[in-house]
Amino acid sequence: MIIARLLSLESWKRWLWTVVRLVLMAGLSFVILYPILQKISTAVKDKSDLYSPIVIFIPEHYSLDNFKKAISIMDYWHTLFNTFTLSAMTTILTAVSCAFAGYAFARLKFKGSNLLFGGVILTILVPPTTILIPIYMNLKDFSLMGLIPLLTGKSVNLLDSYWPFFLTSVTANSLKAGLYIFIFRQFFRGIPKEVEEAAYIDGAGVSKTFMRIMLPNAVPAIVTVLLFSFVWQWNDSFFTTTYLTSGKVMSTQLASLPHNLSIMLEGGVATNKDPFYMSMVQDTGILLAILPLIIIYLFVQRYFVESIERTGIVG
Repeated sequence: MIIARLLSLESWKRWLWTVVRLVLMAGLSFVILYPILQKISTAVKDKSDLYSPIVIFIPEHYSLDNFKKAISIMDYWHTLFNTFTLSAMTTILTAVSCAFAGYAFARLKFKGSNLLFGGVILTILVPPTTILIPIYMNLKDFSLMGLIPLLTGKSVNLLDSYWPFFLTSVTANSLKAGLYIFIFRQFFRGIPKEVEEAAYIDGAGVSKTFMRIMLPNAVPAIVTVLLFSFVWQWNDSFFTTTYLTSGKVMSTQLASLPHNLSIMLEGGVATNKDPFYMSMVQDTGILLAILPLIIIYLFVQRYFVESIERTGIVG
């Protein structure tokens, strides 16, 4: 009798936990998906649906005019190509440089390595706004430690070009680079040292061991860093709008979308505009900006989840 009651109590606990877990997952899914579904609903609405009291979520009149206007104002296809090129190049350079740095911190012990790694951790904790001004001034009058003025007579202005992103990426100093170095370091530390020692016995040096042994085993960390770096660079508006003010990438085009829409509607006069309609077109532009990321995630989400589990970020 007591055993039957205990079994019944355990089954009730399992059932209760299942219900609680289902409610939590449904709530989190709603919080994440609701803004996207709302933007999809807004993007396909006709302008007349904005003032209809019976239209809340499902449009009464479907229209693609919002997409046409957003694509035209943002110069979408050219902007998409530029953004993809910038994100892909910085992602590859960041992954390579951070892999080298992470391996050095994990396996190559040298004097001051712990202090230097503490500086890497500090880059994760310190807000980027605190070092923006010196980086901006350095890029505006880039001298490469005085070598460029010595050869050409003056420094080089790297702003309004892709060079700030490429230089910071290749030196493992790009957006969130400290986190990527930490991911690689933790992953390389988890690989048994016997694997490296066997390579050394066979006559392989440090670079050959890294390229032939360690890097092929670091695929989960590489996939994780590639995905994080690509998405964060794609969505970045802080550094992009600072270094690339006149370039046509998603963040700058989204920032200037209300102004450009105002010019398109009434010859540049910002007053007497319909704020609801302008918000509708702006939401359509945001949807167009995140749509490529959603498509990419649908194809790589399985590899992404596996990589996150193997790198141990969640734990």
